[in-house]
Amino acid sequence: MVAIEGGRQSPVGGLYNEIPDRIADSFFIVALGYAVDLAWLGWFGALAAAVTAYIRVLGGSLGLPQDFRGPQAKPHRMAVLTAGCLIGAIEIVIWRTQYALLAAAWIIGVGAALTCVTRTAAIAKQLKAKAS
Repeated sequence: MVAIEGGRQSPVGGLYNEIPDRIADSFFIVALGYAVDLAWLGWFGALAAAVTAYIRVLGGSLGLPQDFRGPQAKPHRMAVLTAGCLIGAIEIVIWRTQYALLAAAWIIGVGAALTCVTRTAAIAKQLKAKAS
C-alpha cells in the first residue's frame, strides 16, 4: 500500500506483500492458540485466515476484482489480536485470567471462517451475474 501510494510499486511487489502477510498471520494466530492452551483453535484460525486470502486471490484469478470484505479480513484480525493482547496484558496482572485472549482467538477463528463463506458467496454471485 505504501509503495502504491508513493508511486514506487514494482512488478513483484504484490508477490512479496502477500507471502510475508500469510506467514505472519499464521505465526501470530497459532501462537494465540497456544497462549490460551487451545492449540487447535490457533491452528484453525490460521488456516481459516489463509483460506480467506486464497478465496480473495481465486476470485481475482477468475477475472473479478479482489474482494477484501470481512467480517474478519486481515485488518480486522490484526485489530482483534492487538486489542486482545492489550486488554489481556491488563487482565493477567489484575485478575490472573486470559479471557481477552480467549475471546480474541474465538473471534478470529469463527470470524475468518465466516469471511470465507461471505467471500465465496459474493464471488459465486458475481460469476453467475457475469455469465448471464
